[in-house]
Amino acid sequence: MEKTFFISADIEGITDVTFWSETEEGQEGYEAARAQMTREVAAACEAVLESGNLPVVRDGHGNARNISHLDLPEKTVLMRGWACHPGSMMAGLSAAYSGVLYIGYHAPAGSDGSPLAHTVDHEKVKWAKVNGRLMSEFTMNSLYAAALGVPSLFISGDETICRLAAEEVPQIAALPVKTCRGNSTRNLHPLEAARKIKEAVAQQIAAFQENPAAYAPPALPEQLTLEVCLSTHHGARSALRLPGVTQLDPYTVRYVASTPKELNIAFELILG
Repeated sequence: MEKTFFISADIEGITDVTFWSETEEGQEGYEAARAQMTREVAAACEAVLESGNLPVVRDGHGNARNISHLDLPEKTVLMRGWACHPGSMMAGLSAAYSGVLYIGYHAPAGSDGSPLAHTVDHEKVKWAKVNGRLMSEFTMNSLYAAALGVPSLFISGDETICRLAAEEVPQIAALPVKTCRGNSTRNLHPLEAARKIKEAVAQQIAAFQENPAAYAPPALPEQLTLEVCLSTHHGARSALRLPGVTQLDPYTVRYVASTPKELNIAFELILG
């Protein structure tokens, strides 16, 4: 029986993407970046389809209209635009999905793992932590998936997010398509990156289908303590409007959530 796999895609971890202008519609380099984003997503979709299953893609960057649907393989469902949903980059995910694949993910705010390191909003967030650990967008999204009982199976992106993801979810298959130093990146060839993504996704899905129990999501902690260091002291004071937020210093606030969904909502409200 065919299964459905959810693909959450971002752009900052895509091969060759190095500058903020390349992530913004209408700016220099954006069209090449979105073309490679589409290529890498298409590679993952091809692996899913060739395994006898179905891919559903969530365009999770910016205005969520970056991926060219025509350049994805037939039978691929693409979600564009934002759903005003607490899942954000995972909106549309449900317990009916068999697994999640993450394409184009990137290092978190507070790390030096990418020129584009950030967590949700690079202008507002200096760093964010959950239960004392630096929080990436992968952290948020894999927790959200785990709460639904859906395993996180594969991630591609920069070397740092791949390492951090493997620390958080040991059974995940991680494929770095670039390494980053300072404001520079060292990238695989775009076609090689796509080929390796297809191969790695195919291998991971095959292993998962052979022994699904080995990929069960990790147990969720009883509480999720969110700490956010904001770029301005005004932002920290404004966050106090959310009941339950406490201020730790002029720039840093804390909120204790009981579920990943609550964590996501609180983080969004803290950022205003």
